[in-house]
Amino acid sequence: MANDDTFLLDGVAVPFNTGQTILQAAHAAGRYIPHLCWHPDYKPHGSCKLCTVKIDGRLASACTTPATPGLRVENRTPELDEQRRTLLQMLFVEGNHFCPSCEKSGQCLLQATAYELGMMGPHFDHFYPNRPVDASHPDVLLDFNRCILCSLCEQASARDGKFVFVMGGRGMRGRKVIINSATGRLADTDFSLTDHAASICPVGVILKKRVGFIVPYGQRKYDRAPVSVADTQGDEP
Repeated sequence: MANDDTFLLDGVAVPFNTGQTILQAAHAAGRYIPHLCWHPDYKPHGSCKLCTVKIDGRLASACTTPATPGLRVENRTPELDEQRRTLLQMLFVEGNHFCPSCEKSGQCLLQATAYELGMMGPHFDHFYPNRPVDASHPDVLLDFNRCILCSLCEQASARDGKFVFVMGGRGMRGRKVIINSATGRLADTDFSLTDHAASICPVGVILKKRVGFIVPYGQRKYDRAPVSVADTQGDEP
């Protein structure tokens, strides 16, 4: 139910509806809070921690914290953005993210967020993981070298009622996305281009074959506008 309650986000009053989180309310009001694993259509789980804000002096995830009247939320402060840059740097070195040669460039949320937050280099040593590439499906290529473990594909596939993608394993090197078939191949599932999961990946893991460069570099979603503008105005890829 709608109400007239507000909280302060970097000193600006943001209205919210009962039951909304801070990130949901900010997004609805056109106010950008950096995020990677959050999507407006799915339940938040706070895995990436990029949306961490300071609420009345205490750190909390904006995607899971309910909005309540009178909160004072700090978001785009130098301290918080520095912490976010460190998280981004870790994500870049844990996977194989080579933006100039990636067909998701310009439409990648990880890349766009790094630009937004002024990440100028990886800082840490690269892991150079050797993860599988699955080209078995006639319409989709999976490149797990770019996976950031956001679990959005798992949530979307559950919404599709197919449960093609599941999260498995533990730890930094053990945690991974698993294809739910006897062979572990995408071709041996009922995955389809019409599935929600086919277009949910924020990076370049789930790629539609034969369409990667139909929209040329320079004309893509985050080429046209920075993520802080594109994601709050509903700009489409």
